[in-house]
Amino acid sequence: MTQSARTIEPLSASPQPDLATIKAKMKATWEDGDYADFARYMESGAKEILDGWQLPSGKHLLDIGCGAGQTAIPAARRGLHVTGVDIAANLVESAKRRARNEGISARFDEGDAEALPYADTSFNLVISLIGAMFAPRPELVCSEIARVLRPGGALYMANWTPRSMPAQMFKAVATVAPPPPGVEPPVLWGDEDTVHERLDAKFTDIELRRINYPQWQYPFNAGRLTELFRSHFGPVKRAFDVADEQKAQQLFKQLQDIFDDHGEYDGKTLTITRGELLLVCAKRR
Repeated sequence: MTQSARTIEPLSASPQPDLATIKAKMKATWEDGDYADFARYMESGAKEILDGWQLPSGKHLLDIGCGAGQTAIPAARRGLHVTGVDIAANLVESAKRRARNEGISARFDEGDAEALPYADTSFNLVISLIGAMFAPRPELVCSEIARVLRPGGALYMANWTPRSMPAQMFKAVATVAPPPPGVEPPVLWGDEDTVHERLDAKFTDIELRRINYPQWQYPFNAGRLTELFRSHFGPVKRAFDVADEQKAQQLFKQLQDIFDDHGEYDGKTLTITRGELLLVCAKRR
């Protein structure tokens, strides 16, 4: 058992959550703020991760949690037949608009990672860059990915680990806006033992590797970055929206310290150096 698995235990013994309410809240959260603009600071790193996967052109690819297309659109440029799906309707519209503006042929749908709106064996490849990990029922995510993948098809994921900067950020946010009871922490998708438990039954040739998110830089300091998260990133924005003045001040200081502790600032640019990801590569049995 890895250290991260020991420190973040699944919540299987908790009461069954009200999933309809949870999903509605998740959808509203990711639609809040301006994630399309927020994600542009991470797009260079997303492209580098995509390049590292070396996906073969001409294949049918599904991007789960596609956001505003920051991974799907570069994949389409590489000659893949791309479909992106996301729970946030406004992000899907942003992806469609960007694809049109850039002359990219790609399909984008609003949909749920736990109930994908596609026929069995529709895709050769499924990717998810920090997307599917947030769905509340990972067993259904695994089942749906396996269902839409053709035998021999490949799954590629990049998931925050329990010790990453985003994991610490979500812990701080949870002190103001706690997650619903009965839902497992998303960062368990960044734990090797947990990934094997979830994928072994339907996948083979599972390869896992930890990296730091590449090229993750902001042209300002940690205080300005905290403001960016507060105004643009749905989960953080929602926490500030419900916090009273004292809690908001405490959360701001906590986040600023987390960004400082997990990055390096040279007076002009803040580079996040401890944004650890678990890269997952697996083949459908």
